[in-house]
This record gives sequence, C-alpha cells and structure tokens, in this order.
Amino acid sequence: MRAFFFGLGYSSTAAAQTMRTGSQTVNISGTVRTPEKAERLTAKGISAHVFDGTAPGATLGPDLRQATHVILSIAPGEEGDPALVHHRADLDAAENLEWLCYYSTVGVYGDFGGDWIDESAPLVPRNDRSDRRVLAEQAWRDYAAERGVKLAILRLAGIYGPGRSTFDKLADGTARRVIKPGQVFNRIHVEDIARVTMLAAEARLDGTFNMADDEPAPPQDLVTYAAGLMGIEPPPEIPFEDAQFTPMQRSFYADNKRVSNAAIKQALGIELLHPNYRESLTAIWETMK
Repeated sequence: MRAFFFGLGYSSTAAAQTMRTGSQTVNISGTVRTPEKAERLTAKGISAHVFDGTAPGATLGPDLRQATHVILSIAPGEEGDPALVHHRADLDAAENLEWLCYYSTVGVYGDFGGDWIDESAPLVPRNDRSDRRVLAEQAWRDYAAERGVKLAILRLAGIYGPGRSTFDKLADGTARRVIKPGQVFNRIHVEDIARVTMLAAEARLDGTFNMADDEPAPPQDLVTYAAGLMGIEPPPEIPFEDAQFTPMQRSFYADNKRVSNAAIKQALGIELLHPNYRESLTAIWETMK
C-alpha cells in the first residue's frame, strides 16, 4: 500500500502513523503547508511535500502518481477541493489507484432540533463552509465513478484528542460553560478517526459514513468533567444569550443534532476506542499526567 495524504494535519497525521502499525506494509507520503513541517515529517519517514492549496505543489507529483490509496483532508475553497483543482492530472496518472477517502463533516446535515439522524438524512447545510463540503463530496463521488475506484466519505464530528481538548482550554483560560438548553454537540476522538481510516483503507471501504462517538452531549458537560479530573473549579455558567461569540463559534450553536455512528461500526465490525466524552477525556488526562 502506498498512501498519499492531502493535508497532513492533526487527524490525518494520526491516521498515517496508525496505518504504519496495521496489517499491511504502508509507504506514507503527503502534503503540509510549510517547509519546516515537511522537514519534521520527512525525518520521521513520511515523504512530505509543501502544498498550500493555492497553487500546484512543486514536488508532490511523483509520489501521488505512485499512490494506491489517497486520503483527502483539505477544506475546499470557493473553487473546489484543492487536490482536484491543482492535481487532477497527477491523480489521473496514478495507474495503481485503488481507493479514495474524503474527510468531510457532519456540518453538511444542518440543524435537526436535537433529533437523531443517520446518513440517510437530507443535507441542509447552514453556512458556506458546509455548502462547499457538500459540493466537494459530490465532486469526489463523480471522480471515483469516473476512475472506477472505491471512495469512502467520512463525515467527521468535532475532533479532539491529546493536545486539542477541553484540558488545553481550561489551562489557557479560554474554556467556558455556555448553557443553551437542549443543545448537544457531536464529537470524535482522533484515535478513532485514525483507526477507522486504517481499517477502511485495508478493506477499501466504499460509501458515506458518519464519524461521531456514541453519546452526543451538551458542551458544558465536558468542561465540568475535565475540570473535575484536573481538580479545579469549572468556570461559571453563562447563559447562551449573554455569551460573546465569533461568527464561527455562533454558527456551531445553530446546528443541533444527534449523529448516529451505527453504519461505520457495522461496516467495519468494530466498537469505538473512545465511545463517549468521559472515556475520551479520561484517556487524554492519563497521557497528560
């Protein structure tokens, strides 16, 4: 397996590292935004190329053309997915391409008033970011069909894990307990994204799947639980109407839904490593102590 990652960020770097521990020998390459990160990853055995999404990457073509599996983790812009915009010819030239994986978002669904939904729910995105994701999903479906290769679209919930969790916000003083009655958020631990990507790549999984844990929960519950593990008082409660938000922060509260993960668990025959926020935060805290 020769896996190429467009966008070696938090989740995809974890996936790349996990794929190296799987049942197959995997050669990993991919893109980053800066030469400094490219150097760091190359030193760890990952062939990293600079690609910022605004122009073709100068050095990535040979690795991409040799890829059997391509994982796409760059947010689409107004012109579409940067990989298709700037490197479709290299993808076309990848003669041994077997599988594509696109990291999308549960934001494509929009608001369902807190109800449970699955992959059959209509897509009613509520902002430009999610609109672009819907278009990018279809662009990759069209490309996969044209090439005759399998495509897994993983719709990711809010991502957290070591170095990116409520503990970090409590430590730097940015954690808040905003109370909006009935509001829940969906989340997924980065290790579950990584493991599912590895298993899906090995199986060449085809289809669209939600990636969220078993228990959507109010955001303030995570702050209270994490503060308890840290042995500190949680920040005071703030009514939603009184909270100051950036436009992006406020947009998250416009969507309220419970996203089912049954399909991905059934497709791969697994349970999640971190099925709820309590187990996730406890595991993260253990790595920090």
